[in-house]
Amino acid sequence: MNDNWYKLDNVSKVFLATHNNRDTRSIRVSCTLKELVDKPTLEKALLQTIKMRPQFQVRIRRGFFWHYIESTDVLPEVYEEDDRPCPVMYGNEYKGVLHYKVSYYKNRINIDMFHAISDGTGALSFLKLLVLNYLQLVHPGQLDNVSLSEDASSDDMFQNSYDQFYDKSGGPLPKKILNKKKKAYIIKGQKLPYNQLQFFEAHMQVKKLVEASKSMQVSVTSYLGAQLMMAIHAGMPFSQKRKPITISMPVNLRNYYPSETLRNFFNSVDVTHLFDGNETVESLAKEFDEKLKEAISVDNIKDQMNRYQSMERLGFTRVVPLAIKQPIIKAFSKKDAKTVTAVLSNLGKITVPEEMDKHIEGFTDFCSTEKIFITVTSYNDDVVLGIASAYAGTSVVRRLIKALKGTGTSVKLYATEVIR
Repeated sequence: MNDNWYKLDNVSKVFLATHNNRDTRSIRVSCTLKELVDKPTLEKALLQTIKMRPQFQVRIRRGFFWHYIESTDVLPEVYEEDDRPCPVMYGNEYKGVLHYKVSYYKNRINIDMFHAISDGTGALSFLKLLVLNYLQLVHPGQLDNVSLSEDASSDDMFQNSYDQFYDKSGGPLPKKILNKKKKAYIIKGQKLPYNQLQFFEAHMQVKKLVEASKSMQVSVTSYLGAQLMMAIHAGMPFSQKRKPITISMPVNLRNYYPSETLRNFFNSVDVTHLFDGNETVESLAKEFDEKLKEAISVDNIKDQMNRYQSMERLGFTRVVPLAIKQPIIKAFSKKDAKTVTAVLSNLGKITVPEEMDKHIEGFTDFCSTEKIFITVTSYNDDVVLGIASAYAGTSVVRRLIKALKGTGTSVKLYATEVIR
């Protein structure tokens, strides 16, 4: 056992206080190859990968005031896929030590990871390196000189970037955080039994989706956000129509700060709209785009990050025992959840060296949820929506896919089976 231990970031503390058997606070990133996966070779590649990325070889421990993470010598195993995406990776029902799991099914390699140790960007970096090491073993001599151009130091990759880039000159009082957010419309409908989630994988052509977005002079994220709002609004009961629909979107803070951390480094912004019945997809997309641009401006993002960090530095939060702090965090998170209708996360374009590309079909990403959580990834000419839903009904997903098809975009949809 290594004696190294590390402080958890603020986002991780929320995940630790709010995970449950449905919303496990886990993420899944997957890579689909053009050939079947060989388990022994994947095991060798994984052992190589953790030597290069020891940042993921950690376990979460409980302290008196806060949780912390420490290095561990426990080695990971490779499993043939036998569980749902985003399974339990922490808590009383989790019997493992490491907080990630590598599995495969036919030609797909998956990494499931507890969100407290990394975000989608960090998990994707780990996956790409694992795939490279695997392909180098399977095709000796063909990819020997290939690298992912990630030359950050081990310390940089394990950096708590929230602390590193915190600027206290913004003021100690989190005024904007304390501003009351309006309650949003929460999708009505029966939840799936046994804490299950449904997972949908929707594939579309990048070119067609970009054309549809450009025709409205908005970003792809704004176009998808508007379509999602319309799909949700179409099923709103009349008694709920006075409530706004709010889409929450994670923002990668590495785009604002010179960070190469593999740990969590993101915040979330919201776009809210109260429907009056006169909306079109185009008008809503333009409004969504304007609100999103304002929310993700450099000044707003940095101000938000600084004010969230300032909360941790308030004296009373440091001396309150963890047993008292966690229920408080959970209560605030539960209250905040009432201000969000659904989540849309765009990880953007995924690229790999040309030598790897000819062996790869694509990438996908999912995140657990208590509502609906949609991730967006693109690889070559394939855009994938990774849709996780806690609801037994599929009306929102069906309306969204139908609307996307209506723009001339062909959509291939795959779904997991659930127990009824």
